Amino acid sequence: MSKPSKFPHTLLLILGLVVLAQILTFLLPAGDYVEEPRPDSGSAFAEEEGATPLRERLAQTRKTRSLSTAQIAELFQVAELTVAKWEAVPDDGETIRGTHIEANVGALLDTWVETGNAPTQETLDAWKSAVPGRTQIVPGSYHTIDSNPLHWTDAFTVFMSIPAGLMAAGKIIFFVFIIGGVISVMRATGAFDALIGASIQEFGRSPSPLVIGTTSLFAFGSGLIGMAEEYVPFIPLLVTMSLAMGLDAMVGISIVFVGYAVGYGCAPYNPFTVIVAQEIAGLPPTSGGAVRWLLLLSCLVAGVHHVLRYAKRIQADPSRSLVSDIDYSQGFELPEDVPLTQGRSLVLGAFAATVVVFVYGVSEWGWYFDELAAIFLGLGVLTPILARMCPNEAAKHFCRGAAELTTTALLIGFARTIQIVLDDGQVTDTVVNGIASSLQGLGAEVGAVGMLLVQTLCNFFIPSGSGQAYVTMPIMAPLADELGIERQVAVLAYQMGDGFTNVITPTNAAFMGMLAMARVPYERWLRFAIPLMLKLYAIAAIALVAAVWMGYS
Repeated sequence: MSKPSKFPHTLLLILGLVVLAQILTFLLPAGDYVEEPRPDSGSAFAEEEGATPLRERLAQTRKTRSLSTAQIAELFQVAELTVAKWEAVPDDGETIRGTHIEANVGALLDTWVETGNAPTQETLDAWKSAVPGRTQIVPGSYHTIDSNPLHWTDAFTVFMSIPAGLMAAGKIIFFVFIIGGVISVMRATGAFDALIGASIQEFGRSPSPLVIGTTSLFAFGSGLIGMAEEYVPFIPLLVTMSLAMGLDAMVGISIVFVGYAVGYGCAPYNPFTVIVAQEIAGLPPTSGGAVRWLLLLSCLVAGVHHVLRYAKRIQADPSRSLVSDIDYSQGFELPEDVPLTQGRSLVLGAFAATVVVFVYGVSEWGWYFDELAAIFLGLGVLTPILARMCPNEAAKHFCRGAAELTTTALLIGFARTIQIVLDDGQVTDTVVNGIASSLQGLGAEVGAVGMLLVQTLCNFFIPSGSGQAYVTMPIMAPLADELGIERQVAVLAYQMGDGFTNVITPTNAAFMGMLAMARVPYERWLRFAIPLMLKLYAIAAIALVAAVWMGYS
């Protein structure tokens, strides 16, 4: 019998971080950044006939008062880049800024020009508080404020913060439950098993089609809907097929793990990582997808090449297998085929249609978690009808699938507690300023790569993608503002740092379970995976530098 792991459970690690956050409220000075509405905040502004556009009012004010862009920015307590965006002429020649920017800033400028009275702090605060939607910090505006540490005299401080964290993350927690339940119902129909099983059988005549086709399926599954634990049943099948083809178990599990890592690390629309991180960063959901698709394909090529190179090496010389001394003579027989029936095909078609509507809805109709949860619930109702599944059976599978994600949901809520403690103690901006100060002077490109390294380290302690987003993105998003990096770049650094390390992190229960199922020792897997990680991180670093240069947003 194997010994229990001595590595602390993820929940214990998060609780430790909650306590650490409370300690930081005593050790760090309280501080704050000045925030500003993003230049595109609010509904589109429709200029009245004959009205002077904001860019012309700014030009007039600067000429009248002999002010530079920096002086205008200081006056309105916004970033210089923001003023530059106010002054820019849109590509279509029409004003696209929100009403609260174009109208309210313009009104303040008019008053200034006409009366000579510059906007007061009160009028500026009133303008900023009236702007709906997203905000961003003003780089260089950090300042200390009166300290407000969380007192140890209140014995229930930490315990009271945890329910607050669960409630603050309630929307994403229930979204996770719904997704888990619907995917469980779909799995119960056999549709996913039939699709992947049929693909494996089709590609199983030679290593290249098997590795390329099946790895791609797993990558798209992880990248689009966050599949991970769902791959466990395919480990014995892939190991068995690999052994039958004269390969080894390392090839079988690498097909799953490469797809898993690349899919999460470069996910175009993963609802558990990308969508959550973008929501925290104040970005439109699914925005920037084209770049992530390109990264997914690039990293998939690198991963598949790594696996095929190893497969061909051991085909030529079986003694070079990393698991040549392990007995696989028992327990790896091919299971019975799951046929791809008409009902299962309809379920897969409904799933594909849901993904298309989901992507279109968030990009064109402004859908968010409520609408996304509703459309997946609709898929959950339609699936048993198409598969002719008993309603009671479907309900049981839905509840079972949701229950299986209880740990993930709890980790999300507990992780959210960390931010609540830091915010209540008013040290979140202090942490951001500290990290920013350490990266300043090194350039935005180094800062972006530094974010990748920070996220990588965090994943060893918080392997939950959504949980890590709640811990790190509230810090990384404003840090990007401070370093002059687009927040989309910070999200990209987060997802690659989180995703690539999913298959080397010993705190990842699903990963360790699949290794055990394939009888591959952890240290043997690291010998195979570390060179692959170096390749993926090289691509990631290049991608982040390029993203900074191109202003990826």
